[in-house]
Amino acid sequence: MPSKTEANIQKEIMLALSQAGCTVFRNNTGAYKDGDRYIRYGVGGKGGSDLLGIAPSGRFLCCEVKTAKGKPTNDQINFINVVKSKNGIAFVARSAEEAIRLLNEQEKQ
Repeated sequence: MPSKTEANIQKEIMLALSQAGCTVFRNNTGAYKDGDRYIRYGVGGKGGSDLLGIAPSGRFLCCEVKTAKGKPTNDQINFINVVKSKNGIAFVARSAEEAIRLLNEQEKQ
């Protein structure tokens, strides 16, 4: 069976987090070249997580979605660490099950 794409995993995680009581949004990040300058967009810049939202407790929620073999960049790890340092919930997830487990773990902290 072929491995799932990041886009498919992201959809499954969004659905699972929503069913768990989270409000979740896809965070589009990137840059647009306008003449001689780049205009960056998206929350968190280069390291902004794929999914942003609000956990059932009301805490800020970030989820970086990766495939089974995908590795987060240093910018993504830094973004997650900043969110966690401010009492937010943030993690890297490779499946809906992992996202729910990490959400529940961090909600208890």
